Amino acid sequence: MKPSGLKLHDRLTQVHDSIARVEGKKAFRQPLPHLQQILIKALQRTAPLWSPLKEAYALVHQATQILDNEAHLSGAQVRERYLAWIGHMQKQQASLGELSGAIDHFVEITENFAAGLFHGYDVPDLPRTNNALEHCFGVARSHERRATGRRGAIPGMVVRGSVRLIAAVGTSQQVFSAEELQPAD
Repeated sequence: MKPSGLKLHDRLTQVHDSIARVEGKKAFRQPLPHLQQILIKALQRTAPLWSPLKEAYALVHQATQILDNEAHLSGAQVRERYLAWIGHMQKQQASLGELSGAIDHFVEITENFAAGLFHGYDVPDLPRTNNALEHCFGVARSHERRATGRRGAIPGMVVRGSVRLIAAVGTSQQVFSAEELQPAD
């Protein structure tokens, strides 16, 4: 997946190339040369920006690949690879020109979250991202709303929220029969 700026550049280049292909044909209408001139001017003026943007995106994309952990490495191994890559990013920073500040920001954010960033790789079924964790809470909240019909703060959730949340997460991992859910004396 490419960032939107690179997608735009690719699409503008494709339109430019397409117009260039039909330029010699009889069907070449008057608005097309004007559009071609606009595209040429835009691509020439922004040409110095695209190479550093592609390079910066490639660096960040590689960092996300490491965090995806398709090799199923331990948290310590992912941390080692990721921090080594951050060091590599800092070495490449000078070649990014105006985008070098983005690498500084990326490194700063990594330092802020590094303490808890790699723990999830060692704990099975622990959501590794805020999105996954928020999804987990959202599912519990929607089940509670569906069961009670209330949209506002549910008193039972305020009093017993932590227990209900754990129960909601636990029941999503395993199917329980009605007999297993029946309270015992």
